Amino acid sequence: MTTHDQRAAGTTGRPVATAIAVSKSFGATRALIDVGIDVAPGEAHALVGRNGAGKSTLVSLLTGLARPEAGRILFDGEAAPPVSDRAAWQARVACVYQKSTIIPTLSVAENLFLNRQADGLRRISWKALRSRAADLLAEYEIDVDPAAAAATLAVDQRQVLEIARALSFGAKFIILDEPTAQLDGAKIAGLFDRLRRLQESGVAFLFISHHLAEVYEVCQTVTVYRDARHILTAPVAGLDKDALIEAMTGEDRSERAQYAVDTYTPTADSVPALEISDLTLPGAYSDFSVSVGRGEIVGLAGAGGSGVVALGETVAGLHRPSAGTVAVAGKSVRTGSVPDALHAGLGFVPEDRHAQGVVPMRPIAENITLTAMDRLGRHGFFTGDSLRRAGSVLMARLDVKAEGPDQPVGALSGGNQQKVVMGRALANSPKALVLIRPTAGVDVKSKESLLGTVRQAADEGCGALLVSDELDDLRIAHRVVVMFKGAIVGEFPSGWSDAELIAAVEGLSGLEGPSDAEGPSDPAPDPSPEDQTIANERPGHE
Repeated sequence: MTTHDQRAAGTTGRPVATAIAVSKSFGATRALIDVGIDVAPGEAHALVGRNGAGKSTLVSLLTGLARPEAGRILFDGEAAPPVSDRAAWQARVACVYQKSTIIPTLSVAENLFLNRQADGLRRISWKALRSRAADLLAEYEIDVDPAAAAATLAVDQRQVLEIARALSFGAKFIILDEPTAQLDGAKIAGLFDRLRRLQESGVAFLFISHHLAEVYEVCQTVTVYRDARHILTAPVAGLDKDALIEAMTGEDRSERAQYAVDTYTPTADSVPALEISDLTLPGAYSDFSVSVGRGEIVGLAGAGGSGVVALGETVAGLHRPSAGTVAVAGKSVRTGSVPDALHAGLGFVPEDRHAQGVVPMRPIAENITLTAMDRLGRHGFFTGDSLRRAGSVLMARLDVKAEGPDQPVGALSGGNQQKVVMGRALANSPKALVLIRPTAGVDVKSKESLLGTVRQAADEGCGALLVSDELDDLRIAHRVVVMFKGAIVGEFPSGWSDAELIAAVEGLSGLEGPSDAEGPSDPAPDPSPEDQTIANERPGHE
């Protein structure tokens, strides 16, 4: 059996995919400048870099969606097919994007064999189609009903379905674009196990991720791009994490932001920025209560099924709870009403910026000021100039990299789109913030910038409820509340260890709840090897 080290050393034969001295421009923007990459058979090869480094452009070249201006793309040592020959490209490479391409209204079988339901002009045999799908699913050990609607599948099941569909074309090279951005710890571990099994059968992966700990967990080789140029290719084993970050950012460790959290001390007469009392949403969580002080950041952590995302969305008005109350700066908020939450002074960053965060075809200025339109002019009337001025101010505050406020937000990198979403949450000078996984799918520098913005808002007196399973996100919190299966199971002051927090998140800790302000009185049990991998998979684990 071929080992990971052998694959990393390139001893398994010629690369399944190669880019040689590739360059690509879009107008005056140099997206790639003389870059290259080699992906060996059975290898998991990481491609990392800040947003705008050129990763997405390389993916478009490797999948035949664009043509390089200079250089060559090879598969198994042979020139890539013409861009117009989609069938030839599908037989060589596939990409599983962060935003799923599975069609939810179709069945699993129909998605697997989309546009291949029957040969030629023959009528479709649905029984035969489901049988073919069942055989394919069984081959890759995917326990899904071929007749089930794709809309009923979990996120990880849709991702595996896309991988199986790619393999059904005969492709042995799969590009994974931020595959874990919407997965919790257990599902990430399951995905990685499946990738390793596919590697042993010769399938190669180009793994694009901003979670550097995942690169060390699953990849053998890493390539770094920065500012459209190739910076580094090296075996993952033995590569220092700080050296990797320095290659990505061009800055040494001493120049990167460090977050030292002071103990939060509320004033005696201070009205909480956010008060949540006995909130209950059937099937998600029950009797949830927490108070967030002015200038305080409270982390809310939990795995899939814990209720943390539903809780954050309820506070923002996206769900109507069956019981409980929400107040912002002492003002009661009508639950289940987004406008009422906004009017009360609540800023919100949703979990999915693609579906809930931005209007991609509209300008940045419109997107970033959506919550503050009534402040741009009298009686809701404003000029384009006032919109652009307000948008430019927020863009500067969030350090949004763009051509200008009139640029469509959909043309920005993921990190800059997320900054726009954060700017919109801050545009109305909120008294409290609810942030759901605000750094998902962004690079190291964008993550630091976004977290720094949250710290700045807290320093100015805004309270923040930070919902995240990212350890680096949670480190900026003054305390972290942990939920498990819809209930609070623990509260940790700043300075918690990875092991104790993860034990609580996974339901392994015998904590008594949040009444002990100093945290758990007994040490949390050491997590099992399976649970320890969860810590290793997330940034912040050393």
